[in-house]
Amino acid sequence: MNLLMLSSSRVADEHYLAHARDMIFAQLGPIKDVLFIPFAGVTIDWDSYTAKVQAALPELNISGIQQFADPAQALRDARAIAVGGGNTFNLLHQLYSQELFTDLQDKVRQGCPYIGWSAGSNICGQTICTTNDMPIVQPESFNALNFVPFQLNPHYTDYQPPGHNGETRAQRIEEYCTLNPKTPVLAIREGTALKLTGNQLNLLGQLSGVVFHGKRQSELQPHNDICAYLTTLD
Repeated sequence: MNLLMLSSSRVADEHYLAHARDMIFAQLGPIKDVLFIPFAGVTIDWDSYTAKVQAALPELNISGIQQFADPAQALRDARAIAVGGGNTFNLLHQLYSQELFTDLQDKVRQGCPYIGWSAGSNICGQTICTTNDMPIVQPESFNALNFVPFQLNPHYTDYQPPGHNGETRAQRIEEYCTLNPKTPVLAIREGTALKLTGNQLNLLGQLSGVVFHGKRQSELQPHNDICAYLTTLD
């Protein structure tokens, strides 16, 4: 498989997808035609979301899957696929309810380049149980595309606002690990991405990530081969 799993669509106050352009173009190579899946959009309609991505990446020929009479056939014909961020529960709900989940899974497993950011990255893991989003809709299942044998947590931060008494992101992930001690969670900071090409997995960007596994935490260094996480860890 050929996956680019971006943590975020923005870094700080940069323009939409500006930080990710080089990574996206490297992922696509000579491919210019990209099928965009905007289903994570909730407060933005899907045509407007597609137009937003088109404006950010004018060098590409981006088409929204919602604009096709037969979305499943559009998936089967796609040369590359991009899945945007927003609400992960709504994204997965739409993939299941529109009966596109298996077609997307099959297409990417056949080698079609995949680009996701935020929610679009989250669904690459085993489940969406480590998303940051509110469950505003109930999908058929929390089971995700299972392209990688671990969980993802995009937008990871260890910042704790002064006076804030809610759980930190790390504490929330630790709750998941307490109930699922055999499944690693790879938490990636904004501006970084996980890149999977065949059996090689790397963290792209300048910032480290964090791996939560059982009761252990370890630092995930950028640009190192981390293919060990492509197998089930003890």
